[in-house]
Formats: sequence, C-alpha cells, structure tokens
Amino acid sequence: MSDEQSSSAKPRKQRFGTVALVGRPNAGKSTLLNRILGQKVSIVSDKPQTTRNRIVGILNDPRGQIAFLDTPGIHKPLHRLNVRMMDHVQSSFGEADVIALIIDATEPFGKGDQFVVDLLRGQKERNPESKRFTILNKIDLLKKNRLLPLMQQYGGLDLFDEIIPISAEKGEGVTELLDLLFNTLKPGEPIYPTEDYTTQPERFFAAEIVREKLLQHTSDELPYTTAVTVERFEEGKDIIRIYATIHVERDSQKAIVIGKHADMVKRIGTEARLELEAILGTKIFLDLHVGVSERWREDERFLGELDRPLD
Repeated sequence: MSDEQSSSAKPRKQRFGTVALVGRPNAGKSTLLNRILGQKVSIVSDKPQTTRNRIVGILNDPRGQIAFLDTPGIHKPLHRLNVRMMDHVQSSFGEADVIALIIDATEPFGKGDQFVVDLLRGQKERNPESKRFTILNKIDLLKKNRLLPLMQQYGGLDLFDEIIPISAEKGEGVTELLDLLFNTLKPGEPIYPTEDYTTQPERFFAAEIVREKLLQHTSDELPYTTAVTVERFEEGKDIIRIYATIHVERDSQKAIVIGKHADMVKRIGTEARLELEAILGTKIFLDLHVGVSERWREDERFLGELDRPLD
C-alpha cells in the first residue's frame, strides 16, 4: 500500500466542542436543538421566555460529539427570575467554543437585536478565541429577495465568522450548519457518554412537559407567572408516578389554570401524561395540583429549587 493510500485510510480525528444557542425570545433556539438531535429535549411554544434554564443537548456523530446549550431568550431582566435566566446566557458565553446567534429572519432589526449584538461584542472582547455564527432562521417564511440583504447586514457587523440561513422547522440548511460546526471545532474526545442525548434528569423533563402544555392552553399573561415543580418522581417496575404542582401568583390565576369543572387542569395533565408516556416509553401516573405562591419570581429559595431540578 502506498503512503498516499495509507494516509487516506487513517480514521479522521474525532472532534468535540460546545455550541451555545443564543438569541432573542422566540427565535427558534429550542426548535433547532430538537431538530438537530432528532428528538425532543427542549419544550417549544409561541410564548416568549419559554426556556428558563440552560438545556444541554448532546449530538453524537461519526465526526465527534457536540454539546449544545439551549439558553433563555436574551432580554432585559425585570425580576430575579429573569436575572437568573440571563445569568444562564452569560455563563454559556464563557463555556462555548462557538456562539450561535439565532435570528428570526422574518422580524425587522430593532433595539432588541442591537442589544444582543452589543452583548456579543462584549463577549468577543473577553473571549476572542471563540467563534461566532449568525443563524438566520425561518427562511421558509421569508421572501427570497429579503435574504441576501439580511445576510449582508449581519456580515457588515464585522462580528460573525459564518452566516447560515436555515429553517429549523423544515430542516432546511441544518445539515450544512452541522458540517460547518464540525469543521470549526477542534479535535477532542467526547466528554459525555455516547448513548446520552441530554444531561437533563427525567424529573426535570416531566416538569417542563407539564409547563409546555400549560403555555399552550393559557392566556398571554400566565406564562410569565407560572412555574412547575415535581414533588415526587417514583419509578416502579412498569409505571412512573409523578406528583407535580403548578404554581401561580394569584387566586384568580389559579382559577384559570384549574378551569370550569377542573377541565383545564385535566386537559393539561392528560396531554402531558400522553407525551411523557410516548417519550419515556412507559406508563405514567401524573397527579397535578395548582397552588398559589405569591411573588415566586422574586423568591431566591424557590428560584434556586427551579435551577436545581435534580432527583
């Protein structure tokens, strides 16, 4: 065998890296993560600030392993809850080899986008070694003549190494995005077990699925004032028993979540149970309660429990 043949036969070095998915609320970060992994690890809704914690999704590929950090939408915090959410974003900046800014390409550039760009400029000054990608999402909803000017606009900021148009919903451009990421990341061994696709415990995921159904079926005001905690998570031989509480801030909100004849909370519980059974592959018993926790968004102890959703 010639040296050239021997060289070409050598296996490619595995690559590893961390990619932070950042952006404004509703840009499609969680949809993109779920698309990349081919399974649901992060809840999705059309309500802003759906993602509150940092969700870790793990892609295992013949080329290597990428740890994706799905972060809360970037916004100016008004409550201690929001301060914690932004802390997750800032900590992800420090850990990431690539910061992927997800942009809703259908929305005009505004003050919120400038706030994000300024934030990333500060990150570049602190960590110039990391790479920065702009991912223009929702191109399936964008008129074709608007895409090139948008790419030129972000290219002119002298901030991003790559600009990639995609549709996370349709899967367009995602393969090209992954190719660029693997080509950008340095050689390295996986740090997570290759059979894992997330670091989130099932208990946390159960609370998130309940919250997703809550977001889908309640009014625009409630998403900001509701939280879900799992009090007990009991794994049996053929069934998982989950006892969870939906927290609201006022009695009037409690009435909305429960609904007439408890119809709303039953609907939320049924839909969450069915989805958890499909994902976890076992029978689920889900017991939901609704409680009033006034000013929980300012309660450091309560927020600390939400930040540590471990068994």
